[in-house]
Amino acid sequence: MPPEVEPRPPAALVTARVEDPYPYFAWLRRHAPAHVERRAGRPAVWQVSRYDDVRVLLSDPRLSKDPVRVPGYVPGPAGLNRHLVHADPPDHTRLRTLVNTAFVPRRIALLEPFITEVAHRLLDRVEKNAHIDLIADFAAPLTFRMICAILGVPERLDNAATRDTLMATIAPDPAVDPARAGEDLHTLLDTLIAGKRAGQESGGVDLLGALVAAGDVSGAMTEEELRSTAYLLLLVGHDTTMNLIGNGMLALLHHPEQAVRLTAPDPGTDLLVTAVEELLRYDSPVRDATFRCAGETISLHGRTIREGDIVSLLIGSANRDGDRFTDPDRLDVGRRPNDHLAFGYGPHFCIGAALARLEGAVAFPLLLERLGTVRLAKPADELAWRPARVMRGLAALPLVRR
Repeated sequence: MPPEVEPRPPAALVTARVEDPYPYFAWLRRHAPAHVERRAGRPAVWQVSRYDDVRVLLSDPRLSKDPVRVPGYVPGPAGLNRHLVHADPPDHTRLRTLVNTAFVPRRIALLEPFITEVAHRLLDRVEKNAHIDLIADFAAPLTFRMICAILGVPERLDNAATRDTLMATIAPDPAVDPARAGEDLHTLLDTLIAGKRAGQESGGVDLLGALVAAGDVSGAMTEEELRSTAYLLLLVGHDTTMNLIGNGMLALLHHPEQAVRLTAPDPGTDLLVTAVEELLRYDSPVRDATFRCAGETISLHGRTIREGDIVSLLIGSANRDGDRFTDPDRLDVGRRPNDHLAFGYGPHFCIGAALARLEGAVAFPLLLERLGTVRLAKPADELAWRPARVMRGLAALPLVRR
């Protein structure tokens, strides 16, 4: 399809795609499965929306993860982009190997009692409250506590201020000076790393301590890679699963018959497993795959993606593709098969998938049991979604007990 006949999506769908991207995604899949957005002075951005295309391109070596290939592109906070999400082999292989052992499923499974304990403790605090913000009161502190435990972050830094410093990097607050926010973030990370070098004790796995040692003793990581990796793991280990819990509970509130299936006297392990997978698919916590650009010319649906163009693989769209999923806009906690792409696919498959699945498996039945009958405290169309580049998550999920 030549550029002069580039189809243009309806303005209303474009405007609403932060709050509800699914009508926009459906339009793309039907009318423009390889859609390009061009803005003066910026690289072309291709949006790929169909399941089969997204899955293939997620592991296509013609797509690069290195932002340096796109002059002028700013992938994230200055000095914090030398991590495995922004690396091609062999650097990606080296960095992933260094962090992988802390996230293997058998090791993550050992955290289940701790996740359950922390979840109960958080719910104890709001047990008698008529109004609850599920994000601030539960999802955010739970998921941050878990990634802090794995990294070995001291408890004094496991707080809302630290979370806010991290989250400001993906959903900037107009009231916050970006330069000051960047300084605060670097100070936080340098404090963590200095603490590990000083032999600071931690009660968790202490992956960060192991990474510091790997850099200092064997030279396996540069200082910039170490700082960048600490930032990446803290952020995504918290944000993605926080979104899973928030988006998932909202979906269950909109589909109470599905919540009932999970609150049966004995829903069974299999139903719980499929429910977490379905909630990941239905409203994916990662809406768009992380950065990729064309390392060479690629042809797709008669279009030409040129070297250096950014390629946005729309995971949220792929997971609602009717050519792959029967009745894709329906939530079905027993859905099988369910080959969703919420964790990506191929060499860059999410390293924290096992942790996210376990936290979801603990959180959802516990929330349904302990919160009892709750409803949204405001209309669904008034909920605030964070305008992040990659993630899809609620700024707050206010609930009221009936």
